[in-house]
Amino acid sequence: MSSQDAHYGGNLVDGAKMLQLFGDVATELLIKRDGDEGLFKAYDMVEFFAPVYAGEFIEAVGEIVSEGNSSRKMVFEARKVIVPRPDISDSAADFLEEPIVVCRASGTCVTPKSCQRK
Repeated sequence: MSSQDAHYGGNLVDGAKMLQLFGDVATELLIKRDGDEGLFKAYDMVEFFAPVYAGEFIEAVGEIVSEGNSSRKMVFEARKVIVPRPDISDSAADFLEEPIVVCRASGTCVTPKSCQRK
């Protein structure tokens, strides 16, 4: 997360940034599945588990767990994988051997039949 992502005091990143990452993951999944970016219809569940701060590296993943004719049900997870170490130097960072889950979500995307190429 860049310093521009910090939205609150203490360099805290707005939780909506995780949803933005999930939107990017959903777009990739839909392009792989349908050959089209599709549209995000709705989240039905979002849970935040840990704060995210500027300078941390977040890995976002997702998968399609069920499909209708045009709908794609997806689940997502965002994990903190690298944290900065400003106590050592401005550019020092630690790779987390055990990533920290910061957010999970599920939602539905739609690719209109007329846009599906696969």
